[in-house]
Amino acid sequence: MHQRTIFFISDGTGVTAETFGRAIMKQFDITTRAVRLPFVDTVDKAHQAVRQINHTAEQEGKKPIVFTTLVEPDTVQVVHDHCKGLVMDMFSTFVQPLEDELGAKSHHRIGRFTDISESKEYFERMEAINFSLAHDDGQTNHDLAGADVILVGVSRSGKTPTSLYLAMQFGLKVANYPLIPEDFDRQQLPPALLPYKKKIFGLTIAPERLSQIRNERRPDSKYASLQNCRMEVAEAESMMRRAGIQWLSTTHKSIEEIAAVVLQELKEES
Repeated sequence: MHQRTIFFISDGTGVTAETFGRAIMKQFDITTRAVRLPFVDTVDKAHQAVRQINHTAEQEGKKPIVFTTLVEPDTVQVVHDHCKGLVMDMFSTFVQPLEDELGAKSHHRIGRFTDISESKEYFERMEAINFSLAHDDGQTNHDLAGADVILVGVSRSGKTPTSLYLAMQFGLKVANYPLIPEDFDRQQLPPALLPYKKKIFGLTIAPERLSQIRNERRPDSKYASLQNCRMEVAEAESMMRRAGIQWLSTTHKSIEEIAAVVLQELKEES
């Protein structure tokens, strides 16, 4: 049973409110139920959202926590005046003090996507996502020179989710390659990667965790056996060490933490 319901209200997708809200709530050891209310861009929709929040408050007997990135004054007023939850307004908390300090008005464009298709940043991010999808799991060697980073590691060590996260959040073109038994027999990286060694970053993982993950996909197989996982991880780490490649273990790290380390390495290389 959850201890508290958390609402994320936005006049856009709600991603900003939810990302911020979830990061804050992780500081507390409580179970939560999350409800995202996107595209609350009229007074009528604001009243609908408030009714839903207030109903939850009455049903559960506890104030819901409400994270909001609403910027239109009329919709903001409805939430502040009528909501029976604890309202955490990101605009008044962060943007208003910055306006006062900088002596300038913000664009008030949280959640607004007008003309997004004409944004250079948006276009580059889409290009990065397409590149990362095309270069997932060693599908192609084409245009590796255009990659910002190339991730290597044994199968199921976290390469694909890290690649897509870096593409979607930071617009990086990421290729990823699995290290396989043929590479271990040759005792060197895949030949296609050798000219781009400076772009390579390695991911490894504890064999026990790798075996657990692989068993979910292919139970009771040699691929998932602990003995095979120990062999592959040891060979991969030895190969990366010989090649002078930076690497880290993903065993106890979130995708965000892995990406932060990769970004730091890229910064130091540039």
